[in-house]
Amino acid sequence: MWMKTVFWGLLLFMLVATTMAVEYGARSHNSGPRSWCDPATGYKVSALTGCRAMVKLQCVGSQVPEAVLRDCCQQLADINNEWCRCGDLSSMLRSVYQELGVREGKEVLPGCRKEVMKLTAASVPEVCKVPIPNPSGDGAGVCYWAAYPDV
Repeated sequence: MWMKTVFWGLLLFMLVATTMAVEYGARSHNSGPRSWCDPATGYKVSALTGCRAMVKLQCVGSQVPEAVLRDCCQQLADINNEWCRCGDLSSMLRSVYQELGVREGKEVLPGCRKEVMKLTAASVPEVCKVPIPNPSGDGAGVCYWAAYPDV
């Protein structure tokens, strides 16, 4: 008899847990640490002006002044939630593309193709030695979106 009680208790628990998960959006794309970085939830995206200058200079092969590198690294480190750092770099990169009117496969600046700028921006955490979440565990400090064509 007690086995039936345990069975029905577990079944009821699973039903309630499933209903709550659906109600509160568990397993949706809006859950977890990355959702904390969503501007729709009130998160303020960092402009990363120092990184913007650094990425542009690096992409065209110019020397990056120490002050620009320091500013970029400090701005990135100032983002308290490490889950938001790559997202803010991605937003910064999209704003550069928009500012310059960049289209797919085109040069962003003379001597700098879009793909090169994207990889340069994605590697900023590694250059600055600022931690970012790395689900692959391979130790690389490169933003995950570098592998995707839509950034």
